[in-house]
Amino acid sequence: MAAVLACGRGAVLSHRDAAALWRILPPRSGPVAITVPGIAGRAKRKGIALHRSSTLTQQATTLRRGIPVTSPTRTLIDLRRTTSPEELSKAQREAEFRGYRLDDTLDEPEPTRNELERRFLRLCRAASLPSPEVNVAVGEYVPDFLWRQQRLIVETDGWRSHRGRAAFEHDHIREARLVAAGYEVLRFTWRQVVDDPNQVIASVRIRLTPSLPSLAPLE
Repeated sequence: MAAVLACGRGAVLSHRDAAALWRILPPRSGPVAITVPGIAGRAKRKGIALHRSSTLTQQATTLRRGIPVTSPTRTLIDLRRTTSPEELSKAQREAEFRGYRLDDTLDEPEPTRNELERRFLRLCRAASLPSPEVNVAVGEYVPDFLWRQQRLIVETDGWRSHRGRAAFEHDHIREARLVAAGYEVLRFTWRQVVDDPNQVIASVRIRLTPSLPSLAPLE
């Protein structure tokens, strides 16, 4: 609260510190992230990571435990620019699990399911991985990608297509049943496929060819 007050009128807790206040990511040490409206003014202060925003509207802020803070939706939007795809995905899931209202403004254009699948297949080819079967039945389920011999399944999911408590629970039930049947399931968001392809391929490669040495990253 002291950091918010120190930054003057309109200042709110934001980014990772807002996520910690909403309990969608764990807290961490370091300067406190504060966002203020406008693009100029407000001198920097020790111990405060000051962000200026021309899009910080009243609708994007609220009070939590008496502290001015960015809304859950705005917090997730800010995290897109400052955290890893893995942490962002975790924060989104936790926000939904806690029942926070997430506005449509959270959405950005995402690749369609087919576009995402094509991107993933291109990564596999570029990395010289064995070709998977695509959209084939495994019992009652139809996973995106299957390496049958290695009993490995990869699902590529956009956030928009899996929003909601029912989708969250269905994903876990489906994954638990596949694991019980002897399959390993890897799940990648489109942001991981697009923004962190080397990590995606490394995760798949080690499960397909664990005895092989690591190869050079994709260009």
